[in-house]
Order: sequence, then structure tokens, then C-alpha cells
Amino acid sequence: MVVMTEERPSWTDERLDDLSGKVDNGFARTDRRVDESARELRGEIQGSAREVRAEVQELRVEMNAQFDKQAARLETRFDGLEGRMDRFQQTLIVFLGGLVAALIAALVATLLALFAA
Repeated sequence: MVVMTEERPSWTDERLDDLSGKVDNGFARTDRRVDESARELRGEIQGSAREVRAEVQELRVEMNAQFDKQAARLETRFDGLEGRMDRFQQTLIVFLGGLVAALIAALVATLLALFAA
């Protein structure tokens, strides 16, 4: 049986320096690409943040307008309710005043009838 062995290349200082230079260049290219991508991403995020802030501001304006409209509507309804309550109170006072007057008249009539007999 014959076993073949591969001859391994020897790593000289010069070859190791070349490999080190290639690795350094590869990392430098990768660093530049990562930095460039990070700058682009930051720009996109800042642009998106500006858009979100603008949309939130528009939403605030819309919501405030709706709240103002609802507040005015409620105030109108409460004013109407206050008017109805005032009229009810006046009616109640007139009714009770008439009832008290009728009771007093009945009492006076009863007293007169008792003393007249």
C-alpha cells in the first residue's frame, strides 16, 4: 500500500506579510462599506424621524380641532339643558305656590265654616 503525502507550502515571512496586507485591505474595505452604510442609514432614520414628527404634528392639529368641535357641541347641549332645568324649576315653583295657596284657601274656608256655625 502506497500512501501519498501532500507537500505543504511553507509560509515564509514574505507570504505571511502578503496575507496580512490582504486581510488588512479586506477589513479596511469592509470598514468603509460599513461606515458608508451607517451614514446612509442614519440619514434615512433622520428623514423618517422628521416625517413622523410632521405627521404627529398634523395629527395633533386634527385632534385639537375635533376636541374643540366636540367641546363646543357639548357646551351648546349643556346650555340647552340648563335652560330646560331653569324652566322646570320655574314651573315647579309656580305649581307649589299654587298648591300652597289652595291649601291656605281651604284652611281659611274650613276655619270660617267652623266659626260661622
